[in-house]
Amino acid sequence: MNRISIAFLCLLGVVVSSCSTDEVMVPLMAEEGEELSGGTTSSSNFSAEAFGFASPDLTFDERVTFGVGNSLFNQSWVTAPASTTARDGLGPFFNARNCSGCHFKDGRGRPPAYDGEFSSGLLLRLGILQTNENGENIGDPIYGTQFQDNSILSVDKEGTIIVTYTTLIETYADGTEVALQVPEYSFTGLSYGGLSAATRISPRVANQMIGLGLLDAIPEATLLSYADPNDADGDGISGKINRVYDVETGTRVVGRFGWKANQPNIKQQVAAAFSGDLGITSSLFPNENCPDPLDCDDYPNGGTPEIPDDNLENVTFYAASLSVPERRDVDDQNVLEGKELFVSIDCAKCHIPKLETGAYEIDALANQTIRPYTDMLLHDMGDGLADGLPDFEANGNEWRTPPLWGIGLIETVNGHTNLLHDGRARNIEEAILWHGGEALASKEKFKELSAEERDKIIQFLNTL
Repeated sequence: MNRISIAFLCLLGVVVSSCSTDEVMVPLMAEEGEELSGGTTSSSNFSAEAFGFASPDLTFDERVTFGVGNSLFNQSWVTAPASTTARDGLGPFFNARNCSGCHFKDGRGRPPAYDGEFSSGLLLRLGILQTNENGENIGDPIYGTQFQDNSILSVDKEGTIIVTYTTLIETYADGTEVALQVPEYSFTGLSYGGLSAATRISPRVANQMIGLGLLDAIPEATLLSYADPNDADGDGISGKINRVYDVETGTRVVGRFGWKANQPNIKQQVAAAFSGDLGITSSLFPNENCPDPLDCDDYPNGGTPEIPDDNLENVTFYAASLSVPERRDVDDQNVLEGKELFVSIDCAKCHIPKLETGAYEIDALANQTIRPYTDMLLHDMGDGLADGLPDFEANGNEWRTPPLWGIGLIETVNGHTNLLHDGRARNIEEAILWHGGEALASKEKFKELSAEERDKIIQFLNTL
């Protein structure tokens, strides 16, 4: 609480009814510009389309590029050969038919709601704890680095993903219990043989697309300034940079995107999604994905590559320039108290509220004050969230701090509130209670709060 004692007010000459040591309440105030999560590029539409707007300061030509990218993002790809040559080449194995199949309305995916439901934005990465010469994971000997649960008509799909849950109980200091769901992943109907005993499974849910260009525009020096891999300051938090392979330059650079910060830039993230999720080749990833012993050359393709560079650039621009919605209710006293509590239990040490962008190829996104609530670094989140699969310099317990902007609009846009890298948390409260490792101390502090205080933190997060 922000309190100023009456005695202090008396010293300042302020007229009060009683110059005693009692305290009076002074209303909390939002910071100037606090509602502008994406700086001046923020949007003010909070409807079911909230994640789908261009940054408002784009030039006319940039808006045209945005529109072309939007069309490509939402179009369904078809099997080759087809009369629609600009969008043929789907598969032969894939998870979705278009980008919006995982990022519906540019939003967030979720795990299947029932057995047999087709993918709604959950995919499974596969790896055998070995890397190639570039430091990239080597996948399962049959199914590669990503399990693809759909295929074109002329070939059997790889199989079906099954997600089952057991229950874990967390208990607050006041005795309130919360039932968390613990996911387990398995497969049925594997068409090409079983997975290797050495294969690790890493579930990943598609995240909302907003603000990617702003995150890309944060100077590398800023990210490095927050890294503390050896916990030199002794606060128990040791965020670190992931160094990943840049396909275009052939070098190792700072990773920024993906749940383990395993992609260096938006273009490579987009191209990797086209390859892994849709089976669409590009100049960055020219090879099709087929399980052993099949040969992808036996199936028709949509050209070499299937998405030409100009269209890949259009989708990349679209992804980079999606606007971040403004905050709501920033002046609400409960929300402001929730923000103070969020900081007081050290959540803001990783979910850093305010950052500055630097020079950037999209002028509208340069030199902005943004409020993404992330440090973009890898943190050990404990055994409970571990996938056991390293990714470049990220170990099996480490995940990138996800930006929190837009979290309060996911239900409006996507009709659910599933959170974390695999969607296991059904709401914000459950997501907090899953925090472990470097975030364990903050979780324990959250559990010590009263129900009213916990609710205020959740109210605050829902305004982001």
